Amino acid sequence: MVHKILADKPTKLFVVIASFFVANALIAECIGGKLFSLEKVLGLVPKPFSLLGEDGLTYTLTCGVLLWPLEFIMTDVVNEYFGPKAVRRISYIAVGLICYAFLMFYAAIEIPPDTSFWTGSQAQAGVPDMQAAFGGIFGQGMWIIAGSLSAFLVSQLVDVWVFHKIKKATGEKKVWLRATGSTVVSQLIDSFIVLFIAFKIGKDWSYQRVIAICLVNYSYKFVMAIVLTPLIYLIERTIDRYLGDATATAMRRAAMGVAAE
Repeated sequence: MVHKILADKPTKLFVVIASFFVANALIAECIGGKLFSLEKVLGLVPKPFSLLGEDGLTYTLTCGVLLWPLEFIMTDVVNEYFGPKAVRRISYIAVGLICYAFLMFYAAIEIPPDTSFWTGSQAQAGVPDMQAAFGGIFGQGMWIIAGSLSAFLVSQLVDVWVFHKIKKATGEKKVWLRATGSTVVSQLIDSFIVLFIAFKIGKDWSYQRVIAICLVNYSYKFVMAIVLTPLIYLIERTIDRYLGDATATAMRRAAMGVAAE
């Protein structure tokens, strides 16, 4: 029975995609505590600008944004072949495992450290207190965690809904429109929710500041959604070759049938 299941190509495809989806989300959460300057990455000098009356804005982004565009691409791929129920299922699994991971992070932070060697073991490398460094990296604030997970889950559900609304209107044509269209809408919602919960509720930022930074972050995500559109075609063509045209077509139709229920 197990061998038969593992030999089934759609099953193997779903296991691989779901595994990558969950791992990518967890890694994005883990590296999200580091900020970087997009301008410097591109070899440019940061030039602060104003937006909605907020001064000193630059493209200072969390490293998590490097991976989240891939998450939305995988959402669209799962939507295309397995339908919205599958997207919701792997999204719930991802949120559950991320919560579990952060519980383990906090447990590890609270465990008394070895002070005879480990705490000062990296002093020569510029890290005088490994316990403080460990807590600083893995101990993200609860409002940030709540905002990130809420934004992820809500944006996934919105992405599913928009994707299938567009697909119902266009049929099998215009993959770019349903994939990119659903992503640019869901990414806007994702950007606002995480900032609203983490910084409006958590740190009492003004709505003006939240919206200004949201628009800056979203502009990056919008561009990435457009730039990565060819990747969706490449992935889907690879999947079609792996499954065979007949199986791939049947899966797409079944996915739409699930959406219509």
